[in-house]
Amino acid sequence: MASKIIQQKIRRLRAGKSPRVLDLFAGCGGLSLGFHAAGFSIVGAVEIDPFAAASHALNFYRSRVEREIHGLPRDISQTEPEQLVSELKLGITSEAIDVLIGGPPCQAFARVGRAKLREVASHPEAFLNDPRSNLYLRYLKYVEELRPLILVMENVPDVLNYGGHNIAEEMCETLAPMGYNCGYTLLNSAYYGVPQMRERMFLIAYAQELTEEVTFPDPTHWVDLPKGYEGSRQVALKYLQNDLFNVFYSKPPEPKANLTPAVTAKEALRDLPPITLHLEGKLKRGTRRFDQKAEYLNGAKLSQYARLLRNWEGFASNGGVTDHVIRSLPRDYDIFRLMNPGDQYPEAHQHAINLLHERITELEKEGVTIKPGSAAYNDLRKRIVPPYDATKFPNKWRKMESDRPARTLMAHLGKDSYSHIHYDSKQARTISVREAARLQSFPDGFLFTGTMNPAFRQIGNAVPPLLAKAIADEIMKRIRR
Repeated sequence: MASKIIQQKIRRLRAGKSPRVLDLFAGCGGLSLGFHAAGFSIVGAVEIDPFAAASHALNFYRSRVEREIHGLPRDISQTEPEQLVSELKLGITSEAIDVLIGGPPCQAFARVGRAKLREVASHPEAFLNDPRSNLYLRYLKYVEELRPLILVMENVPDVLNYGGHNIAEEMCETLAPMGYNCGYTLLNSAYYGVPQMRERMFLIAYAQELTEEVTFPDPTHWVDLPKGYEGSRQVALKYLQNDLFNVFYSKPPEPKANLTPAVTAKEALRDLPPITLHLEGKLKRGTRRFDQKAEYLNGAKLSQYARLLRNWEGFASNGGVTDHVIRSLPRDYDIFRLMNPGDQYPEAHQHAINLLHERITELEKEGVTIKPGSAAYNDLRKRIVPPYDATKFPNKWRKMESDRPARTLMAHLGKDSYSHIHYDSKQARTISVREAARLQSFPDGFLFTGTMNPAFRQIGNAVPPLLAKAIADEIMKRIRR
């Protein structure tokens, strides 16, 4: 029966119909957007965060009724595949989708391991009675019930060595007996036109009836990655290079130096208007809503990348953006101004100490003496110097370089933005919501629900859409030939 359903889906695609995608752990829709741009139809998503679920529905569904249905936050551990298909009105469960995409969190997986995964693959209801049940097992349940032709999974590089487990390899070992040809590798988004050096693991699996081998997209851009990224990649891969048991691993496709240079932070951001209200004392603390349009900077040299994000099909902007908003961080503006590109927290802390000494000297000239250790000294230091230990938090702050891609955006952007301080010292600030979206390759017409903090979190959690599109294009080539 399963093979008959698979063959039916293959005939549908060979007839030119759009592949139907379900996005699990979808977030706001970075993976979905990449597949949408490559010609896939996004028929549904599962996302537990209410803001991210609402953003996904807002961007991929047009009618109010559709947005209400698709925008509901759903807990995959409590939502059965048949229930989801029914709620989304997708028809018969096993026939509803062609492609399953998403990135289950890895934390619980390492406590399960190979034997348990094989058991669940054979008896998908086993998770109900097992205290170690987790989101990976739920993912396998959806595979078993939906019978997708193609799977795409994304996760951090550490899943290749997480608690002694190579999670990607173990997932492939589980999917192979279920009828899939699998492969996985590491891809860096900067090699695919994203102005951000973001390393992630990607796993692709094809139903064996498709008779396709797994391949990954060739890089389109080149950049010399910093030592930290090369080091992290080597740590993730060190158990794979000569391990005969890692049979599903593919060596990451390497870029050639003659490719187009990677998109830089300046190319990504320079047409957005400068923000200086905070330096004039006109930026208040509190909630930032997306209710004021910021028009593009007149006369700015428009990069090919900015032009793409302004005019992305289906997500074009209307002369500007409404989420170009930043945090109020008055203590730190002078520090941001003094930092050099590439400076991190130790340098920022030293700049703050220098500012403190300069202020004490100024006060002494005015006849005010402030002794170290006094209440006045401690109060002044608190108003100028960040409280974090410079020896323990080296990566907490970082000023971007204008002529290189940004470093990895994280979900922690939802709490603060110190990891991405704007390269323009005249603006002396952290990046805005829209600038984070630009660095992640979201088009300017893609909207985020909620206020500033939830939007930052959604962006930091997302898969860069342009990287997702490169993967989707690679898959589309194989199912259309």
